[in-house]
Amino acid sequence: MVERLDVEFKSEGDTCRAWLYKADGGGRRPTVVLAGGWCYVREIVMPTYAEAFAKAGINALIFDYRNLGVSDGDNRQHLDPWAQIRDYQNAISFLERHEAVDPDRIGVWGISYSGGHALVLAATDPRVKTIVSQIPVIDGYENMRRAHGTMEFRRLWAMILDDRRLRYEQPGERLYMPHATENAEAEVSSWPFPETVRTFLAIKAKEAPLYQNKSTVESVDLLMNYDVGPFVKRIYNTPTLMIVAEGDDLTLWDLEIGAFNAIPSVRKKLHVIAHTSHMTLYSDKSKVEKAAALATEWFVETL
Repeated sequence: MVERLDVEFKSEGDTCRAWLYKADGGGRRPTVVLAGGWCYVREIVMPTYAEAFAKAGINALIFDYRNLGVSDGDNRQHLDPWAQIRDYQNAISFLERHEAVDPDRIGVWGISYSGGHALVLAATDPRVKTIVSQIPVIDGYENMRRAHGTMEFRRLWAMILDDRRLRYEQPGERLYMPHATENAEAEVSSWPFPETVRTFLAIKAKEAPLYQNKSTVESVDLLMNYDVGPFVKRIYNTPTLMIVAEGDDLTLWDLEIGAFNAIPSVRKKLHVIAHTSHMTLYSDKSKVEKAAALATEWFVETL
């Protein structure tokens, strides 16, 4: 059995709570930091990866961002991508000081929204020695425009503007919207895919009771200005594995492959998992284990 420790660290005054999976062997070990995507808590899919890394001799730290899960933060269910990236950086600062961690061998893993964060971190934090970016969000505006379609995108914009007005008129008040919904025509959500709500509610029932199917509307407002394009051009020397689901039309595999091709480094690898989808990388155990094996192999090689 892999040893799992409860740990915590400060991020801009708030406490982020985490699990540290310790690799066998003692001493200072290479370590990978993991955090989730839209509304995720640490129980969602990430333990499979952390256990695989630890069994291969690599520590793994899974944490909840501020405002989510067991971590502190008064603005609950608010997803600020740049604050989440700072949470990653503060997790790295915590690990640098930990007795079980080799501070010169720290990697980052991300999935979906955090798959984009991993690319930003590879470009902006020299302490990150290698990354795995899995089914990443690349361009929030383009993603929302294509995911919602013309009429629903108009409704999404109307809700964002209503929220901006409310926050101006009544400071401290805000609107919320579902992460996903069964009926996009009846209810505006962040990610309007029935398979998303079904998958995450099933995970909530079995493994992740603290998951909530909602975020602030401002979270989507911030997503619309999120674009990793300017950052991937700065990944010159950080080994980068991108794992893409064939035909992924949630985070858009054409954008993902375009971002991969824009990375100037030769220390990169693209793996397209055939006959899969974005959501089966959560719901299909065999697909999750395949992706975990790919990530483990990469980290063993590069850390």
